[in-house]
Amino acid sequence: MIGSGIFMLPAALAAFGGISIVGWICASLGAVLLAVVFGYLGKLAPEANGGPFAYTKLGMGDFSAFLVAWGYWVSIWCANAAITIAVVGYLAVFFPVLGESSLSAIATGLTIIWFFTWINSKEIKTVALVQIIATILKVAPILLVGIWGMFYLHMENFTPYNLTEESDFSVITTTTVLTFFAFLGMESATIPSGSVQDSARTVKQATIFGTIATVFIYILSSVSIMGVIPAEVLVQSSAPFADVAEIFWGASAKYIVAAGAVIATMGALNGWILMQGAIPMAASQAGLFPKIFGKLNQSHSPIYGIVISSFIVSLFMLFNYSNSLAETFSYMMQLTTLAVTVPFLFSITSFVVMLKRSHKDYYKKMTVAICAFAFAVWILIGCGSEVLFSGLSLFLLGIPFYFWITREKAE
Repeated sequence: MIGSGIFMLPAALAAFGGISIVGWICASLGAVLLAVVFGYLGKLAPEANGGPFAYTKLGMGDFSAFLVAWGYWVSIWCANAAITIAVVGYLAVFFPVLGESSLSAIATGLTIIWFFTWINSKEIKTVALVQIIATILKVAPILLVGIWGMFYLHMENFTPYNLTEESDFSVITTTTVLTFFAFLGMESATIPSGSVQDSARTVKQATIFGTIATVFIYILSSVSIMGVIPAEVLVQSSAPFADVAEIFWGASAKYIVAAGAVIATMGALNGWILMQGAIPMAASQAGLFPKIFGKLNQSHSPIYGIVISSFIVSLFMLFNYSNSLAETFSYMMQLTTLAVTVPFLFSITSFVVMLKRSHKDYYKKMTVAICAFAFAVWILIGCGSEVLFSGLSLFLLGIPFYFWITREKAE
């Protein structure tokens, strides 16, 4: 979850005023509700590899499962390309040539993508070790800025409450959608569930407690930054965490925080490259994706799917450095939230289908599921009609592939 998003969100939210904190709270509550549902699903189907895909297949059948796998996979292309570009942007603090030369930036980005592709060709224990190290190193500077900043808050920076001319509800919806993007990935622990020891317990705990910990980190750091830097200054910042660090501890601290941002984005990329292989592998093993995506190497890594996905991610990243396609790429990045939220809806529906009245705490679990579903629908509406239309087109694009794959399977 903690990737490039949190490092830029305080600046993006500054244009809305103190009301954006309400957006953070709403997104946090929604993320926790979804995490609880995925925790329930992880316990209900502990051996199901593929997370949202696997749960949708169990509850709603092949076609719905394919749409989930397709949408989720495409969203990962967009996200990984954007994360790679963010890594290069943060590295430019240390190597200015990356901000001056597109060729150097592209070469660096491709190197990063394929380095983590190589990491993910190893056993999942190796991937996990890299992720643990990255998590510790990236969370430390965020927490430090957040905790230190609480002693220097200027309450006048949170007023006026709503800086826009829109209604409070409209702004809360917008800021909730923006901040919810930072929580995408709360379902990640469910995707390699079949490879996790004692998955029924571990996946549930990792999903729920990981999300709660992230909520604390996000809100603490965002409130601190917004309370230290006036909104009119913060909205112009390209590196809000680094700017706050410079205010507290001097110019050298800027580079320390920038290093934290590099580690954060690399850690996120490592985790999402794991996902870009795991989702198509699960779909392939179910006969809903080409067989090559299900092939494993000696380390039990779906290396062919990872390599194919990384190749597509590399193309997306290259497009970003073309002026004619830059705006298109940015818009596709906005589709990531939509493309991931739809699988969330399918997963919640599948949970409702699989949940029997005989299960313990049936009504409590059903209430959580209904609230999570309502939140996900709110996020979809908040994305706007233009993004919804593009998202629908994205899902429709995959339907011919479904019929082609299932026809070959039948033959």
